[in-house]
Amino acid sequence: MTDQDFGVQLLRKARDLGITFFDSAPAYGDGYGETILAEAFTPGELNDLVIGTKFGYDLDAPRTGHRERPHDWSPEAVAKQCDQSLNRLNIDCIDIFQMHNARLEAIRRDDTFEELERLKDSGKIRHYAVAVGPDLGWQDEGVASVSERRVPAQIIYSILEQDPARAIIDAATANDVGVFTRVPHASGMLDGTHTKDTVLDETPFGESDHRSYRRLMWMKSAIRKLAAIDFLLENYDATIGQLAIRFCLMPNVVASCTPTITNEEMLEEYVAASDLGGFEPTEMTTLDHLYAANFDVDDGPARMKSSVSPTGFVLMDGVTEIEPAAA
Repeated sequence: MTDQDFGVQLLRKARDLGITFFDSAPAYGDGYGETILAEAFTPGELNDLVIGTKFGYDLDAPRTGHRERPHDWSPEAVAKQCDQSLNRLNIDCIDIFQMHNARLEAIRRDDTFEELERLKDSGKIRHYAVAVGPDLGWQDEGVASVSERRVPAQIIYSILEQDPARAIIDAATANDVGVFTRVPHASGMLDGTHTKDTVLDETPFGESDHRSYRRLMWMKSAIRKLAAIDFLLENYDATIGQLAIRFCLMPNVVASCTPTITNEEMLEEYVAASDLGGFEPTEMTTLDHLYAANFDVDDGPARMKSSVSPTGFVLMDGVTEIEPAAA
């Protein structure tokens, strides 16, 4: 069985287990993330699912390593990319068409959103949203999406990485706008691969894995924090991977959580998380206190990316700037 055959099999099993939302993007494998959905499901089957994809990156532009390609938010590019995604997916309408890692100036471009309304009126898309990123941060972008544009935002959120998602969730709640979350397992730190006793001397991810850009010191810090959340494993008959997903689904405005799934065992484990009850208020309070205390781990100031900061980074409170660390 080839990797593509296995991917198709995994997608079909996910559907059979009750998964209804599949999120992709042209930037995932230069269109492969969309074409594999068309291979796994017939157009009729896709119409019974909720399909999300993204737009914004110029796929014809060269890319070095994991550096970002340039964006093109012009109305002409948005319309062209929509048609290309429809063709790759082999469907007539995209359920959720998301700006892929849009910066603040793009979110405030009226001509881009006017084109999205035209696509919606023409029946090519049902809804549009903003996928905030790349990586952690971009609080201004997330808040602007749900507050100024009043459209859903896709955000990074996990037990270990709650900011700036909490500010975006609060803004979404105030504006009666939904969000959906990704990276619930903090790039493998909460999926059971590592425990509080893990000794990590080098990054566990290969060079082709985008998670390899997680600094090793961050991973070591995350492992030290795992001891603080052991109480959840004692309170529930569940894996840490399942509990991580349940945490992300606790806010009322969170419509969905999209973990990374690479095998059938992981798929079955994560699907079962939807059957778990929510955390008790006292448990959420404990997690709040632990997060505020950085899980009793001293690893220096946390940083967030920002497109409105001269250095490109801000401290966690979103006010005081610090210089970015050397690569």
